[in-house]
Amino acid sequence: MKLLFDLFPVILFFIAFKLQGIYVATAVAIAATFAQIGWAWWRHRKVDAVLWVSLAVIVVFGGATLLLHDETFIKWKPTVLYWLFAATLAGAQALGKNLIQAMLSSRITLPDGVWTRLNLSWIGFFLAMGGINLFVAYTFSTESWVSFKVFGAMGLLLLFALAQGLMLAKYVQEEESSG
Repeated sequence: MKLLFDLFPVILFFIAFKLQGIYVATAVAIAATFAQIGWAWWRHRKVDAVLWVSLAVIVVFGGATLLLHDETFIKWKPTVLYWLFAATLAGAQALGKNLIQAMLSSRITLPDGVWTRLNLSWIGFFLAMGGINLFVAYTFSTESWVSFKVFGAMGLLLLFALAQGLMLAKYVQEEESSG
């Protein structure tokens, strides 16, 4: 259910794009992100920081797309989010805090070196995804970019997460056999 909640604006963006084009889809994505935050607040009385960042980026880049009638801005939105995530992870790592470890350490125990490698892997992934998004945005049609944003990026994220899970499985098995 959380996955559906997280994908809500993306799904509505895709449907609106197919029915009405990029500008209506952009407006729908902005509205859907506001609705997503409203729902999160109503349900849990708190909103994850990632949602606030996502809202800020969609309002700025989506708003610029609508005000200037230039789809380039909305195409930059995923890249900005990916690079913000990478910068946040890298900045925290530079300050001695591993955010991936902070999020997952209650579920899995790993050696410090593995936490660092996992964090660096996610930084690299987010940097690469930002670059890939720009490549698709500037090389292919808007329709192709939307399809990549919805299906290609999601597929790459799932593949990367699966690869990370396979890497971590070794440590989970070691923990179970020694525990």
